[in-house]
Amino acid sequence: MKKILLIVSMGLFGMAVHAQTTVEPEFIGECMVLKPDQSTVLLEKHMTQTRSAMNAGMVITGFGSVKSKLQIEGCCSATKLKAGDDIQFIVRAVDNNTDPMAIIKIFEFDSSKKFRRAELASVNTFGTTKTNKLHYLNFTGKKYGQSSYLITLKDRPPGEYGITVTNPNSLDEKSTIIATFSIL
Repeated sequence: MKKILLIVSMGLFGMAVHAQTTVEPEFIGECMVLKPDQSTVLLEKHMTQTRSAMNAGMVITGFGSVKSKLQIEGCCSATKLKAGDDIQFIVRAVDNNTDPMAIIKIFEFDSSKKFRRAELASVNTFGTTKTNKLHYLNFTGKKYGQSSYLITLKDRPPGEYGITVTNPNSLDEKSTIIATFSIL
């Protein structure tokens, strides 16, 4: 009887291991690209800077707007993906019980030779404030492993992009870490 139970449990364990061949990222907030051959590549991570600037009209006449932007160094990501391919990511979170749309954001950067920037908010002279001005990509998400999500991009226009993961259980978010990639 013990031998039969041992054989059955080994068989079930073997099927469970074989069912999921790729691993989860090591740390919360890390993201991996899932390639068609089921191998993964860890996306590069960046610390962000927040930059606020007035436009010329505000400086000269006092009328205009002040914009607040996230900024990271460098023109482009080392991870290049093709727009025609299915693009999937494995994103590690605190757990995978929350709707991924609530905690994972994939957004576009404006790229220059030295920086990548994304506008967070703007305030004009008349007091109008516009927040959450990031251009987001649509995606679908499924639970993956113990505490990750399998994210599949619906939109794949060419550009520079960033992924952020927030912790819904924490009121004390540390600095913003962004994982980056490019779509060609």
